[in-house]
Amino acid sequence: MSIDAVHSGARAGKSGAVGTTTGDSVGTATADFAGTATADFAGTATADFAGTATADFAGTATADFAGTATVDPIGIPGADPDPHHPAGPPLPSVDPFHRPPRGFAKTQPGAILRTRRVELALFGLVPQRVSAWQLLYRSCDLHGAPEAAITTVLLPDDADPEVERPLLAFQTAMDAVSERCAPSYALRRGARAIGSVTQFEWLLVANALRRGWAVSIADHEGPHGNFGAPREPGYRVLDGLRAAIAFAPLGLRADTPIGVWGYSGGGMASSWVAEMAPSYAPELNIVGAVLGAPVGDPGQVFERLNGTSFAGLPAIVIAALHRLYPALGAVILDELSPEGREFIERAEKASPLEAILSLAGKHVDDFMTGRRIAEIMATPEFRAMFDDLRLGHAAPTCPLLVVQPIHDQVIHMDGVDGQVARYRAGGARVTYVRDRLSEHFSMLVLATPISLTWLADRLEGAATDTADDDVTVWSVLASRRGLRGLLEMATTTAKVILGRPLRQEHAPQPPLAHEQAA
Repeated sequence: MSIDAVHSGARAGKSGAVGTTTGDSVGTATADFAGTATADFAGTATADFAGTATADFAGTATADFAGTATVDPIGIPGADPDPHHPAGPPLPSVDPFHRPPRGFAKTQPGAILRTRRVELALFGLVPQRVSAWQLLYRSCDLHGAPEAAITTVLLPDDADPEVERPLLAFQTAMDAVSERCAPSYALRRGARAIGSVTQFEWLLVANALRRGWAVSIADHEGPHGNFGAPREPGYRVLDGLRAAIAFAPLGLRADTPIGVWGYSGGGMASSWVAEMAPSYAPELNIVGAVLGAPVGDPGQVFERLNGTSFAGLPAIVIAALHRLYPALGAVILDELSPEGREFIERAEKASPLEAILSLAGKHVDDFMTGRRIAEIMATPEFRAMFDDLRLGHAAPTCPLLVVQPIHDQVIHMDGVDGQVARYRAGGARVTYVRDRLSEHFSMLVLATPISLTWLADRLEGAATDTADDDVTVWSVLASRRGLRGLLEMATTTAKVILGRPLRQEHAPQPPLAHEQAA
């Protein structure tokens, strides 16, 4: 099978040039810094000392930094609080928009609780010409308890909501406990998220918008940054897709074709989306998923990276999961030295880049006061934990493209081989592409053309060539289509950097004849 057999068949959706509309305000609430305010819509609004306002009726009114709140006719905020304020957007933990209204747990999964328009910017600095909203909706956590989740939904600039288009669920490589790396914060204008992979990945998402697609980017780690947690990323993303389909400004239908895509930590989250969809959200029309370097076996990754240049990444996972798994929490509390607990606290506050740079070479054994880490990992409690984290317990029903560098220094190919084998044993259809020349970080960029092309094929209804196929290539760019895709990415990157409109500008060229890749 040639690499162009994977590339072929891309056809983008259509896009028009009709502006978007927003609802009118039916009541405002204003407050000074020392008092409260009431609004004349059905419900009351109160302001705290920062001048924010919340309502206890059909929706919530949020205030800008001057203390003014606006709502649309059904009590849902219609505007982003002062995106030009020099302080930038508030962090999720102090942003009133993220607080669910009373009684939200009684709503159905995916039910929209609140919406707002937002302004996005490259690295928080360069405003982006797209239509963007954030949706707060009902979802659930690892244990099925009701939880409010958030997704950022996008349309190309000046997109016509009457034009049919597919929906892409993009999972970023958040890879952090820190809320600064959550897409709902990191992608916004004024965000300060140094070292966040999520901000860099905007350059990839922009290519989907230029194809005319709608996009949903959920905070798949949830409000507490549960990096590495099983199953719940699937719940949050799938409920976010339900919310996106129900959100009228996107113009989507119940049967809108949906593609799933993510790389590294985003590939792991996308794997949970694909695994959970058949049982949790079978009504969603998910037609394909691209899983890039998807961390098939987190336990194996921890063992390999502990004490290496990338030791900061498993440290972040420990910082995230000790709240979810009592056995891990007990080890941190009882068997880590004070220096070890400080090590975990640093990882909890760090972005991925900060963790890699500041925690390189650290070995967990250096912080243990008794047992060694190998002994701890061999206990039944830890074996059960790592088995719970391992991908492949359920087989996705949609076609899959798995892309993996052979010489990946972060996610070893053996773990991904095992994930693919478990999927196939469960009946999943998997095309598995392994790249000889790329490594983990370059593959994030270089796999984008093949990922988008393969997804476009699925979104247009084309069947996969075979039920299962393994393709080993020198490079995923080793074809004319791959190189042309890289050129398109360069054009998109220039538009993003210059703040130019991101929209579909011309129909895609017909696919070339297949070219054999070495």
